[in-house]
Amino acid sequence: MVFALCIRRSASRLASLARTQAISSAVVVNRSSLVRNTSSPLRPFVSRSLLYSTSTSERLKSDQTLIQVIDSEIKDAFEEADVQREEETTGSGDFPFKIEDKPGHRTVTLTREYNGEQIRVEVSMPGSMDEHEDDVDDNEDGRNEKANETSIPLVVTVTKKSGLSLEFSCTAFPDEILIDGLSVNHPEKSSSSEEEQLAYDGPDFQELDENMRKSFHKFLEARGIKPSVTDFMYEYMMKKDSREYLLWLKNLKNFIQE
Repeated sequence: MVFALCIRRSASRLASLARTQAISSAVVVNRSSLVRNTSSPLRPFVSRSLLYSTSTSERLKSDQTLIQVIDSEIKDAFEEADVQREEETTGSGDFPFKIEDKPGHRTVTLTREYNGEQIRVEVSMPGSMDEHEDDVDDNEDGRNEKANETSIPLVVTVTKKSGLSLEFSCTAFPDEILIDGLSVNHPEKSSSSEEEQLAYDGPDFQELDENMRKSFHKFLEARGIKPSVTDFMYEYMMKKDSREYLLWLKNLKNFIQE
């Protein structure tokens, strides 16, 4: 009888141990199946975490590659700037204008006073005439011959003491300055866009009498708008273009690094 009791106790312990092992195995299987089982409610969270980690890694890698390319461009721009400093061009003694150059702007302003008049010249970056004029008449004042030449656009404003001003739109080439148009501006004139669109700016400059056109060229030359000045400004604007490009690269790099 004692022997039978021992057998029953042993059997009970074995059964209890078997149940414990079965539960442990089930827990292990269920935990490992979280990743493999696509129907698991935790599966989306696991996938999103892996995708986010991969996406972040790829973004950082692409950003680093871009920064390396920008650094290479900055190095080249610095070298070009050093060469330009060695070849620094100074204005001739008869350069009559004060230069206003603001970093980050694509234009430079020249100012001077001439016999009570205020002369203001807005100089833009160099480019070919095709970049500034979409439609060029092949028979218009030889412009077809200069379509591919490098030039700088100018807006010259001559203002009297009364506030009345004459505005010239010009294109400066190495050997000459072309007047593209001119308009008379009144100080009391409304500055609204609608008024500007309705205002009469005068006839096309090339339609004016030849003597009148020549007289206007002399008018500008007397006020300092002549090839010696525009040639200097061409070199100046080329250097400014390099400086602005370098500044743009630095700003671009700062953005990528943030």
